[in-house]
Amino acid sequence: MHIFLNASAASAASGLTYVRNVVPHLIKFPDIKTTVLLSRSLKEEFAPAPNLELLVAPEGQSAARRFWFEQHELPGILRRTGAHILISAGNVAILSPPVPQILLSGNALYFSKEFARDLLQRGEYTAWLDLKLRSWAATRSIYWADCTVAPSHAFARQLELWSHRKIETVHHGFDEQLFRADSGPLPEDIQRKLGSADRALRLLHISHYNYFRNFETLFRALPLLKKCLPDRRVKLVLTCELRPSADTASYDPSRAATLARELGVEQDLVQLGVIPYRLVHHVYQRCHIYVTAAYAESFAHPTVEAMSCGLPVVASDLAVHQEICEDAALYFPCFSPGVLAQQISRVVRVSELSAKMSAHGPQRIRDFSWSKHVDYVLKLARNVLRKKGGRYRDLPNESECNV
Repeated sequence: MHIFLNASAASAASGLTYVRNVVPHLIKFPDIKTTVLLSRSLKEEFAPAPNLELLVAPEGQSAARRFWFEQHELPGILRRTGAHILISAGNVAILSPPVPQILLSGNALYFSKEFARDLLQRGEYTAWLDLKLRSWAATRSIYWADCTVAPSHAFARQLELWSHRKIETVHHGFDEQLFRADSGPLPEDIQRKLGSADRALRLLHISHYNYFRNFETLFRALPLLKKCLPDRRVKLVLTCELRPSADTASYDPSRAATLARELGVEQDLVQLGVIPYRLVHHVYQRCHIYVTAAYAESFAHPTVEAMSCGLPVVASDLAVHQEICEDAALYFPCFSPGVLAQQISRVVRVSELSAKMSAHGPQRIRDFSWSKHVDYVLKLARNVLRKKGGRYRDLPNESECNV
């Protein structure tokens, strides 16, 4: 079987993580050839393999230009490579592909009413229009694909309500060995910033600055938490900085920075800036509780990383968070800083609860395996080919898809 993985849109953390983990598992199968369309920088991360072909995607394209490329130029590339099936990993499928197609849909923002409302409230009308266009393309892509895959049951149900089509669920994986592979120290400036939080209760939130992670609720919870824990210093550790930069992209952090000053919690924020993924496990291990107030998620990978380090998690009550974290987390309404502060206080004050959550996390992450993920995606690929009359038509029916 010859698989073509379109990863041309893999530029952010989740997309890069997916490609970096999935491709090494695909090439373990000697009877499968894998062709990947990806960025030049990502291509350099992979060693040559006899059953792996890497193609460089056009770079510096706008979303509209990339959509045009995928709809009008990618079909020709598929024909030239002789691929049997296309896996579209960028939330957008091809309208008329020359081969059967599996769509990986993992961007919750395209289907989030809260995010659309947030953009309007911030007066970002151009971004709102761009979201509507991307949402249209992502929704239509579900109809164009032969099979659509979501990374969690909760997000799959959301897509089914949105599109009225059957959506498969294949959890993303987690490679703990890769996550902890780099034992080298953190850079001195990062260690110095973390050192300023010594002897404090250190809450951690891993993310670039963006709107849907709902930083404002985290900030509003800090003064309330200080009242709940008057005998503890509290620090919120962030892997971003609240100033415009290339890392914030189109998201403007100035409003969040102003809120932090107005609340008097600016000094309670430890703004580390971007941490390389190979070193981020050191940051988890230097903190006590992982917190997230996100109002949109499809898998929530940082919560898995936190659980692997034994951190209790306090998360917004999204169905995705509850599915992924189970008993390793306590939950609160997304926009309720008061309940968030109360839940953090519970974790701190009730040692038995904290110990139970910390113990459950490392057990829970065993359910997330990139090997299992790839195995199931391959089953879906064979099933789609069988139903579409491809060379694998004699394979047993592994799963039902939109065919």
